[in-house]
Amino acid sequence: MRKFDTKVQHLKYKVLREVARCAWNDTLLEKVLDIPQMIVPGKVPTMRCCVYKERAILGERVKMVMGGDKDNPNVIQVIDIACDECPSAGYEVTDSCRGCLAHRCEDVCKRGAISFDHNHVAHIDKSKCVECGQCAKVCPFAAIVNRKRPCQNACKVKAIYINEDNAAAIDNSKCISCGACVYQCPFGAITDKSYILDAIDIIKKSENNTKYKVYAIVAPSISSQFTYAKLGQVIKGLKELGFYTVIEAALGADMVAQAESKELAEKGFLTSSCCPAFVQYIKSAFPKLLPLVSHNPSPMVALAQYLKSTDETAKVVFIGPCTAKKAEAQLGHAKPYVDVVLTFEELQALYDSKDVDITTLGEDVLDNASYFGRIFARSGGLCDAVAQSLKEQNIDFKVNPAICDGIEECRMALLKKSKNALPNNFIEGMACVGGCIGGAGCLTHGEKNKKQVDEYGREALEKTITDAVSVLK
Repeated sequence: MRKFDTKVQHLKYKVLREVARCAWNDTLLEKVLDIPQMIVPGKVPTMRCCVYKERAILGERVKMVMGGDKDNPNVIQVIDIACDECPSAGYEVTDSCRGCLAHRCEDVCKRGAISFDHNHVAHIDKSKCVECGQCAKVCPFAAIVNRKRPCQNACKVKAIYINEDNAAAIDNSKCISCGACVYQCPFGAITDKSYILDAIDIIKKSENNTKYKVYAIVAPSISSQFTYAKLGQVIKGLKELGFYTVIEAALGADMVAQAESKELAEKGFLTSSCCPAFVQYIKSAFPKLLPLVSHNPSPMVALAQYLKSTDETAKVVFIGPCTAKKAEAQLGHAKPYVDVVLTFEELQALYDSKDVDITTLGEDVLDNASYFGRIFARSGGLCDAVAQSLKEQNIDFKVNPAICDGIEECRMALLKKSKNALPNNFIEGMACVGGCIGGAGCLTHGEKNKKQVDEYGREALEKTITDAVSVLK
């Protein structure tokens, strides 16, 4: 039964599970130092050079599960001692160098960083190289390559750099908390802070105190996860964990689509505000475009705000695929409404920490939203919902969207808009390729997830956005 894409995810899950299990049993303080040995019980290392380093790294993972470095506001952090296996980044001469006579690489290098040995094979002096890449461009054998680390390749906003200790580091002023580096690091050296202990604490207190209820808001991309069980069993499992009820974030998406379509018609141009990583990217890279961002909150915040307006004692836990949602929940407009954000990885750990086998459970119903709210989970879904809402509200405005699938496409659209060269009147920005179904906190990733989200949308009881939102009035 395969629950995860990679073994790195599985290792992360095991640490989450053991920390959570101790938290449920009130034994975390006495057993926290034993968790690394529980995961690697023998004397033979399974991943690293020695079992002692392996356990030391696991100890750092435990700290991340317990909230990470409190002095670092970023939810994405590097475990320094785990980041030591990747080769130095930068341009290198490979064995393909033929020692040619042309020496074009030498001629084009303005820093004098290229030299040759007695076989005329080129070498690059790293102390002089500025990584301009001109030598690689002119080499007729493509013998010079840029060996970027996986985390650097994954980070399209250039927030990853290599520090003086040859380990990855994160520039918090550029990071958008999308988690692309988390998913792509083959050693799990970059990870997201977990607030799983906060969620357990809230649930345990609700069980001992009937004065408040804990609501779970689940992202629509949940329909493409936990594929080893039925969706109804996943929902039933949440109630087994102690949640009072489960509500679709897709209902919040319906709310946002209705409001955002009106705002778009009034202003004539908007960028979406649903993806917190996309909004953060605008703040850091295109601050002059901030006034064009929709003033509507994300579906998570919109629905949490509604829940707390109807139940003053409500505690809200959002569960989805997104590490950037953890950062969003710390912002002023969200913090009063969203108490904890968990990923699907963390939800799997919660189930197993309480020995809840969801495959043995009956099914519960999740039917709060429309088809259009549910398809927010994939790229293009928001635009479809906005167009539908304009139609339902009889608003005479034609949306001409730029659907940006991934942060690179977002950058191009924003760049064009900054130069008044964008023909579209609405930018749907999704930082993750594929949309939310490509989020770093997903159990699985892939094209099949899009099909599952669309199928889930077609199963919606409410067929229009208006019908879904009407229950809130």
